Amino acid sequence: MRLFYSKKINDSFILEGQECRHISKVLRKKVGDTINLTDGKGYIYIAKIIHQEKEIIKLELIEKKLKKKHKYFLHIAISPTKNKDRFEWFLEKSTEIGIDEITPIICEHSERKKINFIRCNKILVSAMKQSTKFHLPKLNNITTFNKFINQKFDLNKYIAHCKKDLSLLEVTNKNKKGNIVMIGPEGDFSLIEINNALKNNYEEVSLGNSKLRTETAGVIATNIIHLTFK
Repeated sequence: MRLFYSKKINDSFILEGQECRHISKVLRKKVGDTINLTDGKGYIYIAKIIHQEKEIIKLELIEKKLKKKHKYFLHIAISPTKNKDRFEWFLEKSTEIGIDEITPIICEHSERKKINFIRCNKILVSAMKQSTKFHLPKLNNITTFNKFINQKFDLNKYIAHCKKDLSLLEVTNKNKKGNIVMIGPEGDFSLIEINNALKNNYEEVSLGNSKLRTETAGVIATNIIHLTFK
C-alpha cells in the first residue's frame, strides 16, 4: 500500500508540496484516481482526486477507517548521538517496529545537545508511511536527564546501562499503562545519574551481553517491548 500523510483531512481537502509532486510526477495519478492517506492519529483515509494543478491537488474523502494500534505503549528517552545520522536511524527503525513517544535527553556524557526537530519529525512521518503504520510517534522537545526523571509517569520505568551485570529488559507488570526505557549516550549514564534514576523508581536493566551503540540500544529496547506484546 502506498500511503500519504496530511495533518488536515476533511470531506474536501488539499495536498501541496512534496506529497503533491510525488502523486502527480512519480505515480502519475490523474483526476478520478484514488489514494490512501493517514493523519498519523490512527486513521486510514481513501480519497479521490477531484482537481489537479502543478503544485496543488484537491481531494474528496470517500472512506475513513480506524486502524488498531499495537498492544503496548512505549516511550523511549534517549541521548542524541554525536553523529546525527545514527540518531535519525534510530527514529526511523523504532517507528518501523512500533514506538509511541520519544524524548531526547541531555546526559552528563552527552556529546550532542541539539537536534533538528523539523527534520526529525519528517523522518518519523516518512518511516510511518514506509512501514504502513497509521500512528505517528510523538517527538518531545529535548530536555535534561534530571528534568526527565523527575516527571511523574504511571508507567513501568527502566534505565538500561552497562555498569554491571543486570537482568535483561523484561516487562514484569503488564497492568501499568505502558513502559519507559532510558537509553544513555556513547559514554553511558554516569553513576550519579543511575542512582538518581533508581531513587525515582526506575529499574536498572540490560539489553544483552554486547556493548551496543546508543542507537542500536534504542532499537533493541523497542523490539524487546514489541515482541513482549506481540
